[in-house]
Amino acid sequence: MIVKEGIFDRRAQERWEEKNLSPYATCSSNTRGREREEPPCPLRTEFQRDRDRIIHSKSFRRLMHKTQVFIAPFGDHYRTRLTHTLEVSQIARTISRALKLNEDLTEAIALGHDLGHTPFGHTGEEALNKVYPGGFRHNEHSLRVVEKLEGEGGLNLTWEVRDGILNHSQEGEKILSENSRNRPSTLEGEVVKIADPLAYVNHDIDDAIRANLIKIEDLPLTAVKVLGKTGRERIATLVKDVVISSWNKPHLEMSLPVLKAFNQLRDFMYEKVYQADALREEVEKASCVVCNLYYFYLEHSFIIPSYFKENAEDTERAVVDYIAGMTDRYALNEYQRYFIPREWG
Repeated sequence: MIVKEGIFDRRAQERWEEKNLSPYATCSSNTRGREREEPPCPLRTEFQRDRDRIIHSKSFRRLMHKTQVFIAPFGDHYRTRLTHTLEVSQIARTISRALKLNEDLTEAIALGHDLGHTPFGHTGEEALNKVYPGGFRHNEHSLRVVEKLEGEGGLNLTWEVRDGILNHSQEGEKILSENSRNRPSTLEGEVVKIADPLAYVNHDIDDAIRANLIKIEDLPLTAVKVLGKTGRERIATLVKDVVISSWNKPHLEMSLPVLKAFNQLRDFMYEKVYQADALREEVEKASCVVCNLYYFYLEHSFIIPSYFKENAEDTERAVVDYIAGMTDRYALNEYQRYFIPREWG
């Protein structure tokens, strides 16, 4: 393909990045590349290609039917895993652009970070982690999805995007923990790692208020005074603080008052929402669905599509891959098919 002179093609974009981005940014021309070498695209940089591959993947589309926090909510405005991903991407892009980092790399990592999430969100993740001997963590499975399960032998993404996907999870840590065991290798990856909790804490507050689990007056007063009362105010405060505190530095930082206020808000959400008694019954039901499906498929592995068996080292792995890719409604339909008696006669 011949690109006409003057068009902002791949090489022109690479030169622009090299000239204008921060010295701490990851330029597309400096990527460590892909596991399988491919000819470059004449128009798009390598990170732009990765973003496009993720958006067009089946795993990305299925996120619209996977739980964020509230399992099978009755209402059109509760977040799903897809809307969460889009909100993470928006926050991450804003931070990345302000810090003169590579926005395309940031967006690709953000859009791909939850591709490996199970049906019923973290409830499904914890259920699979309990029953599968090899353990299950959604960030590791997200990497498995893009490297092996999606498409024909994976999406063949660049090393930087795969590193960011693998290392985005906080694993129960406080935000910006110095003892983090999985710090991303790029600053763009760090942006997604911090944008993820900034997004979910604030949008989960909105959903929890909608579900009458909490009231706006219940939020910790000291945190509200620092961050703001509305979600818009809190996100603006947090993003601005990250940008100012991290400007021209090799790692992301936050000011101590803002960091302390955010962690206080996050702790509040874990106590009052994520572990709330009001959600426990539905959480236990969802966990039961996942666990029972796991043991059922182990005994009836002939049901599992051959694709999963061909890409797994053993039956247990094939079962996990199959269940993890399910949407909430698909898992419920499978459970109903195999466990709920039907009328006959």
